[in-house]
Amino acid sequence: MPAVFVLPFPAIDPVIIEVGPFALRWYALAYIVGIILAWRYMRALVLNDRLWNGAKRPSPLELDDFVLWGTLGIIIGGRLGYVLFYNSAYYLSNPGEALAIWSGGMSFHGGFAGTVIAMILFAWRRGLPVWTLFDLAGCAAPIGLFFGRVANFINAELWGRTTDVPWAFVFPGAGPEPRHPSQLYEAALEGVILFLVLRFLSHRFQLLKKPGFLAGAFAFGYGIGRSIAEFYRVPDAHIGYLSGFLTMGILLSLPMILAGLALMIWASRRPLKDAAA
Repeated sequence: MPAVFVLPFPAIDPVIIEVGPFALRWYALAYIVGIILAWRYMRALVLNDRLWNGAKRPSPLELDDFVLWGTLGIIIGGRLGYVLFYNSAYYLSNPGEALAIWSGGMSFHGGFAGTVIAMILFAWRRGLPVWTLFDLAGCAAPIGLFFGRVANFINAELWGRTTDVPWAFVFPGAGPEPRHPSQLYEAALEGVILFLVLRFLSHRFQLLKKPGFLAGAFAFGYGIGRSIAEFYRVPDAHIGYLSGFLTMGILLSLPMILAGLALMIWASRRPLKDAAA
């Protein structure tokens, strides 16, 4: 049955400003704003002594230095993850385009892996507790995820399945059928809701004193939120459904759910004195 109400898709140019060969896009701005706000939030967390009870943590200056490492992990990992998991056949035939980030194509799961590697290397070089760095990044990551999903909506990409709900949109390039705004669902689930849950855990229960727990909560929460959104999102055309309802997004989220759950159990059972050490 066709939708009774269909929302007109907002006519927003993906390019904010263009001067000669330089073009600033909403997608790039989303990365910039997300990284800056996440960094400022991590600084606010380490400066709040009430949350730590004397546990060792990075200094604000060390977090300033980490920003470059984390940014490189997000960009390199995100791009390589997309190349390997989502379009490997194309890039094997066109290897010169594998690093052409400006042409689009980023994977959250690849960016997640790249950031994990960056955090491990940074913590090792600076002698920092790596689980605490994971916790801080996990608490702040939903900020970047929110802006990234909003940018996906502006770009009219990663649209949802056809529907008759009154908040459906007709996306440019997706045919005349009204569709779920799955990008906004993900912005809400992976961004707003996950951020509020992690903030509640860190401030109400002060779980930064249990290194690893909030990192596990992030991985578990993201995996659940992404898997729910996948039921409303159209999978990449060149991949489709892997088996039944299973998509690549769900497949890559399952290890995060299991690992996140295991990490929360492990961290919650560690004595505080061992965790702080």
